[in-house]
Amino acid sequence: MNDASYRDAIFSTPLDRVASFSFDEQVVACFPDMIRRSVPGYGQILGMLGLIARRHLRHGAHIYDLGCSLGAGGLALAGTLSPGDFRYTGVDLSPAMVSQARETLAAEYPDHHLTVVEGDIRTFDFRPSGMILLNFTLQFLAPGDRQAVIEKLYEALEPGGVLVLSEKIVDADEADNAWRVERYHDFKRANGYSDMEISQKRTALENVLQPDTLAAHHGRLARAGFARSLTWFQYLNFASLVAFKE
Repeated sequence: MNDASYRDAIFSTPLDRVASFSFDEQVVACFPDMIRRSVPGYGQILGMLGLIARRHLRHGAHIYDLGCSLGAGGLALAGTLSPGDFRYTGVDLSPAMVSQARETLAAEYPDHHLTVVEGDIRTFDFRPSGMILLNFTLQFLAPGDRQAVIEKLYEALEPGGVLVLSEKIVDADEADNAWRVERYHDFKRANGYSDMEISQKRTALENVLQPDTLAAHHGRLARAGFARSLTWFQYLNFASLVAFKE
C-alpha cells in the first residue's frame, strides 16, 4: 500500500453532522500522518525521550507509556536505549491502536522488552516504574478525573523517577490564546489541511479534548506530591512538562 493511502483525509469532505472524534480503525490508518501535520513539535518531543531516560532512569527500570497510540514513545526509547536498559509497557484504550502498536514494536525492535496492553489509565493497576510518559493523553480525560490520575502516577513512580507530560494547552490570556490558535491553524494550513478540515476537526474535538493552562498542569503536579516540575518544551499551544519525584 502506498503512502498516499495513509494520508489523513478524514475531514476532507463536507459532513452533515460531525461526530465526536474517536481513535477508531479509520484514525489508526492515518494516525502517523495526522500527528505529523497536526501536532507542532511532536517529533522533537519524541526525540528527547531517550535522552531524558538516559539521564534519569536507573538501568533496567520500567517505563510506562500511557495513551501510547501506535507506540511512538516505545520506538523512540528503543532507538536510543539498549534492550537491557529498560522495560516498556504501553497502555491504550483503543483496541485498534493496541493491535497495531504490538505489531510495529515487535517488528522494529524484537530484542527489546516492549509490551502493549489495552486498558483505561483511570483504573489501571500500575507497577513501580522509573519513568512514565503521558503524551497528549490527559487532555482526553474528563477534567474531574485528571487529579486522581496524576496522583496514581506519582505513587507508581519510584524515588528519583520522572513523569513526562505533553499536552495541548490553552493560554489564560484570551488575546494571547487567540493568537496561538490562529498561528496553529496557519501551521495546519501550511501542512496541507483545508479550512473545512480544520473547522470540522475542531468541531469533532469539542468536549472530547479539553485543554488546561500550564499553570493548571503545574498546580496539579504539585498537589500530587511532585517536588518540582518544569515546562521544557513549547511550540504554539502545545507543550511538554517534566515532573520529578524525590
